[in-house]
Amino acid sequence: MAHVAEWKKEEVKELKGIIDEYDVVGLVDLENIPAKQLQEMRKSLKGKAVIRMSKINLINLALEDCNAEKTNIVDLSQHMDGQIAIIATEMNPFKLYKILEDSKTQAPAKPGTIAPDDIIVPEGDTGFEPGPFLGELQQVGIPAKIDKGKICVQKETVVVKAGEEVSKQVAATLSRMDINPMEVGIDLKAVYEEGSIYTSDVLAIDEEQTLADVQNAFRSAFNLSVNAAIPTDETISTIITLAYTRAINLGVEAAIMTSETSEPIIGLAQAKMMAIASEVAGVEGALSDALAEKLSSAAVAAAPVEEEVAEEVVEEEEEEEEEPAAGLGLLF
Repeated sequence: MAHVAEWKKEEVKELKGIIDEYDVVGLVDLENIPAKQLQEMRKSLKGKAVIRMSKINLINLALEDCNAEKTNIVDLSQHMDGQIAIIATEMNPFKLYKILEDSKTQAPAKPGTIAPDDIIVPEGDTGFEPGPFLGELQQVGIPAKIDKGKICVQKETVVVKAGEEVSKQVAATLSRMDINPMEVGIDLKAVYEEGSIYTSDVLAIDEEQTLADVQNAFRSAFNLSVNAAIPTDETISTIITLAYTRAINLGVEAAIMTSETSEPIIGLAQAKMMAIASEVAGVEGALSDALAEKLSSAAVAAAPVEEEVAEEVVEEEEEEEEEPAAGLGLLF
């Protein structure tokens, strides 16, 4: 049997202790993170999460030892790409993912790195005086010229496509232009909680869209509850109000006299009566003296409004007639 170094046993024991202590355990990729930035990220996570770097085979052994107590945690071993470290916390996985994403910063592109997204040089003034830099831009495929005493990029240009390697010359040019296209930070590969493994694509939720979806779901559930007359704390008052309104409308339409419907029924009947009266007003003897007088009073009451409207129209027409004259006057 091969001898196992004592430090390895101690390392696995310490890793197992971390995994056993926390409810949420994940794997993070620390590759290409400068030491200074990693130190700052560790400080920002102090009191929130523990990060422990180790060899992949030792992490795997610790996960296997913990699998009896934490079912399926050994499945984290399927996400060991990159420079892996363990992260342990009491935060829920979605909050942990958001904190790690928010802590990422922009960094210069280094020669040999793979661009995760298209690297774009924007159109406009570079701030450089005419000189050799113009040739450097043109050599890496960036259309540039001298404009008003400055080197200007003529149009927005993709200098490195997503998935391509950044060349030494492109990296130097981007650095001189102060363009930092790379994002540096801790990448959460996968995280374990209560028997389930969550990968980064599951944890990366759009907060605004999720909130909108929840609000739409609430509105749909609310409307369903009201229309189906299923009373809940949120819908009972709306259901009662809707039932009351429908009962009043039914009572008015069916001319069922109650203390709530008598006034609108009488008002509706009177409006219909006046409408019919106005239609037969020209027929001699069709209206009683009282109804004819009432109809006449209603017409007189409406007349001033019509006259005011007519006056306004006349004034507007007069103003419109003056405008061409004023326009001709401006020509002389």
